[in-house]
Amino acid sequence: MVDASRRDRVGEFRGVAGPYWSLRPVCGGQEWEAAPENVRPATPAERLSSGTARANARSRGEAL
Repeated sequence: MVDASRRDRVGEFRGVAGPYWSLRPVCGGQEWEAAPENVRPATPAERLSSGTARANARSRGEAL
């Protein structure tokens, strides 16, 4: 899923929390809440890009 209210941040749908959807980064990390009207399905390219960016950050030793 892509959260348009957070500059097209890509995340996995985790569940519903009141009026919001809980999303989590594709490769792990802290969940966040998003309004359903701001969320759309991620394209395969967006999912791949998100995973690659995380892998690159880990290879540089950045704290995730």
